[in-house]
Amino acid sequence: MKKLLTGNEAIAQGAWEAGVMYACAYPGTPSTEILENIAEFKADIIAEWAPNEKVALETAAGASVFGARSLAAMKMVGVNVAADPLFSFAYSGVNGGMVLVSADDPGCHSSQDEQDNRYYAKFAKIAMVEPSDSQEAKDMVRVAMEISEDYDTPVLMRITTRICHSKSLVEIGPRQEVGKRPYVRDVNKYDLVPATARKRRVAVEKRVERLAEFSETTELNSIEWHDKKIGIVASGVGYQYAREVFGEAASYLKLGFTYPLPINKIRDFASQVETLYVVEELEPYIEEQLQAAGIACIGKAKVPKIGELTPDIIAKALKGETIPLVESDPSQVVARPPLLCAGCPHRGFFYELSKIKNLMITGDIGCYSLGGNEPLNAKDTCICMGASVSMGHGVQKISDRLGDATKVVAVIGDSTFFHSGMTSLLHVAYNRSNTVSVIMDNRITGMTGHQENPGTGFTLQGMPTKIADIPAIVKALGIDAIRVVNPLDLKESREALAWALSLDEPSVIITRWPCVLKKHSDADKQEFGNYIGTCRIDSAKCIGCKMCIKTGCPALRFDKAAKKASIDATQCVGCKVCLQVCPVKAISKVGE
Repeated sequence: MKKLLTGNEAIAQGAWEAGVMYACAYPGTPSTEILENIAEFKADIIAEWAPNEKVALETAAGASVFGARSLAAMKMVGVNVAADPLFSFAYSGVNGGMVLVSADDPGCHSSQDEQDNRYYAKFAKIAMVEPSDSQEAKDMVRVAMEISEDYDTPVLMRITTRICHSKSLVEIGPRQEVGKRPYVRDVNKYDLVPATARKRRVAVEKRVERLAEFSETTELNSIEWHDKKIGIVASGVGYQYAREVFGEAASYLKLGFTYPLPINKIRDFASQVETLYVVEELEPYIEEQLQAAGIACIGKAKVPKIGELTPDIIAKALKGETIPLVESDPSQVVARPPLLCAGCPHRGFFYELSKIKNLMITGDIGCYSLGGNEPLNAKDTCICMGASVSMGHGVQKISDRLGDATKVVAVIGDSTFFHSGMTSLLHVAYNRSNTVSVIMDNRITGMTGHQENPGTGFTLQGMPTKIADIPAIVKALGIDAIRVVNPLDLKESREALAWALSLDEPSVIITRWPCVLKKHSDADKQEFGNYIGTCRIDSAKCIGCKMCIKTGCPALRFDKAAKKASIDATQCVGCKVCLQVCPVKAISKVGE
């Protein structure tokens, strides 16, 4: 049977077929759907959301050491968080097979950088595979598990956005029940005190030598002979693009096992072609190793290393040709930057934040990152998960030392707070800062598509569970000044900010209101009620002041000719933020 699957769906299917017993992840685009789909195999696989990527990899490592096949998945910046256990687990090796899926994001479609995580495999000295379509993504999970167990190594599977989200036909197979391997206590393998680590370091180098031999013979690295004037070495989606552009006018060495590289196989391939190109996203990972081995090739001198590749880019870079496209007039396309949704609980609070002077707002990763866009302009920084609270502390310490009037408000989401904000807030409390930290609790992990987190009351596989009490956690971390507010109530938000900024101690404001797109649980319905409705504007009363427009709600419209505002009833949910800012009370909620 064949199914049309995305790469992420195919990896989930592959995990099931490969006999994986445990999978864990922190949601992050473009990797999120891997665990969401693995979670469907409840009878065979334990699938869990972790508070962060480090925990995800550590729990998968634990399952592996105990003898079960396991998988951890994350976006590429998540591997930075998981790097600590990754490098150590590379030394200890596995028992049951363990695969770490790194979903890279060329072009920064949903990320703050576009790092190339292939270097992690080389750095940690672990095996790496790279699928070029959904079929390979599925099949490589099984092969990677076998490599992991045969060579006593974690395996990095590097995919990219286009592989994650593009669909292709996949041959579906049965589950391979491999069972759990016996666990035998072995402190000389898994207890990485320095004396053990020194011995394991030698084992790691021997493993790399064995993997290098495997790389030369594995079918994961294959040659397609056609015209030998041009030879192309490629991996991942780069192979698909090159094949689309050159067809049978070139020969191909497709690399599916990319650490260690099959240098001898590449050298032999290169000797039989006139010109050798390397096509890869993003960095010259393959090219650098070929050049170091004395293999002449052309790569990033022509192929860009910034941004996502496309067939158009490959054709222009290597053939000097422009692929005909549908003609369009870019000047007629209206710029549409991403916005907070109509009725988003973050909007009202950001509106009040934007009105405060001498304020630096350190932001974080989540939907609330959009609070920095016009017309709100309520954010100064966004670096990485959990950084808002830590950066805010650093800014405030220097501001206070220099007698500067600048105050700091750090803004972080509920899931991000659980991810890495708790340790940052502990730092604030321990070092006696007077920053204001705002935890925006919209009752779900919003930006990546409504995944459960420790504060929602449900696990990934739908089991009811303990709800993490954010105010209690904040109190336990050492913060005494705490307020919980409804962020759609502008007066309540304004008063909470004034209160917090007046204190000479660290404070936390928790905004608590569900994401407007969230499917409400029974607990949500009981706490928040049925507040969804529609607002309308009395055009006779509207004076065209645009105060409502300044809230940035996409449901609001302004007719320049009539100089009147209106509300798109198909988008409005009746949050009443615009109603509260209208100076002439021209806005009302239907039914009230």
